[in-house]
Amino acid sequence: MFLCATDEHGTPAELAAAKAGKPVEKFCAEMHTIQAKIALGFRLSFDHFGRSSSVQNRQLTQHFAARLADEGLIREVDEQQVYSHADKRFLPDRYIEGTCPNCGYSSARGDQCENCTKQLNPTDLIDPKSSVSGSTDLEVRNTRHLYLCQSKMRDTLNAWIDEKVDWPILTTSIAKKWLNDGDGLQDRGITRDLDWGVPVRKGEAEWPGMEDKVFYVWFDAPIEYIACAREWVDAGKGDNWERWWRTDKGANDVTYYQFMGKDNVPFHTLSFPATILGSGEPWKLVDYIKSFNYLNYDGGQFSTSQGRGIFMDQALEILPPDYWRWWLLSHAPESSDSEFTWENFQAGVNKDLADVLGNFVSRVTKFCRSKFGEIIPSGGTYGHLEEDLFSNLQNKLEAYQAHMEAVDVRKSAAELRAIWVLGNEYLQSAEPWAVYKADSEAAAMIVRVSLNLIALYSQLSSPFIPDASSQMRVAMGIDDQAWPISIIDAMDKCTEGSTFTVPENLFNKISDENREEWAIKFSGVRD
Repeated sequence: MFLCATDEHGTPAELAAAKAGKPVEKFCAEMHTIQAKIALGFRLSFDHFGRSSSVQNRQLTQHFAARLADEGLIREVDEQQVYSHADKRFLPDRYIEGTCPNCGYSSARGDQCENCTKQLNPTDLIDPKSSVSGSTDLEVRNTRHLYLCQSKMRDTLNAWIDEKVDWPILTTSIAKKWLNDGDGLQDRGITRDLDWGVPVRKGEAEWPGMEDKVFYVWFDAPIEYIACAREWVDAGKGDNWERWWRTDKGANDVTYYQFMGKDNVPFHTLSFPATILGSGEPWKLVDYIKSFNYLNYDGGQFSTSQGRGIFMDQALEILPPDYWRWWLLSHAPESSDSEFTWENFQAGVNKDLADVLGNFVSRVTKFCRSKFGEIIPSGGTYGHLEEDLFSNLQNKLEAYQAHMEAVDVRKSAAELRAIWVLGNEYLQSAEPWAVYKADSEAAAMIVRVSLNLIALYSQLSSPFIPDASSQMRVAMGIDDQAWPISIIDAMDKCTEGSTFTVPENLFNKISDENREEWAIKFSGVRD
């Protein structure tokens, strides 16, 4: 099951809706439709694409809050919070900027410093200002909020994370830093003085003193993972959502993965597990968290406000999804930050997709059509070139599968490309165009092997470039989408006498003119 949802609550949504001149509920509904369309455009195969503002998430969030309160893990705190006179509102943590007291970063937010990742409170910042208006006319006022007693869960969380020896170092190092640095894991406020969000209730009951407050977005948003499965059922797409999420209902055999950027790791390794474990109920905990570093844009950061960088909707306007999927996955920022440049993007598309894969498919199918027609030719027997090819392919297939199972994205992409390269190397060594002049049956065998390689590529490439994979599969007349186990068996998918078609060019090269045009168009404003 593949679940995702729009994270709709909090000040960003309120401010964006106000800027658009729309009620926040209507704005978020429109954004959900837009995001769902973009996800479909990128061929993201969600079983359900939910909304954190759903009734299901509201009920489940309020349920978890009640359970945590019953377990003694929520306390009420009178605290000082920043009020902006210019904005006429309390400012959420992330909408206050200032200098980090820990590392001196001048653009730290009131909830976390993006530079050193230290968890902060707005009152910790030096020279704070409103990031909404830029005003420094701020006042600290008293207000009462609910806090999740994460500190009581510190030992439990530490032991749980110690068990995750297969997690990426990036994930565990961030979690350990939050757990152990300074005074260790701190209690965290889980309510806010906002209008838009999940109303604070203790299950179905009122929560005295919290009538005008909502739950903090980072409390309710992860709970939507669970609620999304209930939405999936309520939408008529499945049944028994608890089977996936409760270990007393069968979820012990579920392997649960999460994927995220490194800035979201603390909430998913600490706060959300604290909610799950603290509830005292048998909810399924995540098995593997795949975290990524940042993707930067051409020497800087992506910025919607400054128009710098190309974003998902814009990307689909200029090129099909496979181009973007391949580059982004093959350059995934796993061990360090990575950087998008138009030169690098052009090189990756032209060399990997057009030259290596696309050219192989075009050469093989067009040569076969010219000599044997659009029919899988018969004749010939395998020789040492084919035996070496099959052996190398089997090794590469097993390595590719191992990297995929280990969620090593870049290594998987590199192994897939190496599998494509083997086809090109075989074709160059076998030279069917030369062999045909003396032995048409031997040439037929080489072509038949090559056509079966296209069928194989259609199966193996699907996780990275689904549209091109579908084109290859249709061209080869292959209905079977099962993952191949044996290369020898895979080499008999296209049987002698069956038909195929010559596909359109799988990939068009990116010209220098297009690259330069796009680089200027999406350059935005530089600081």
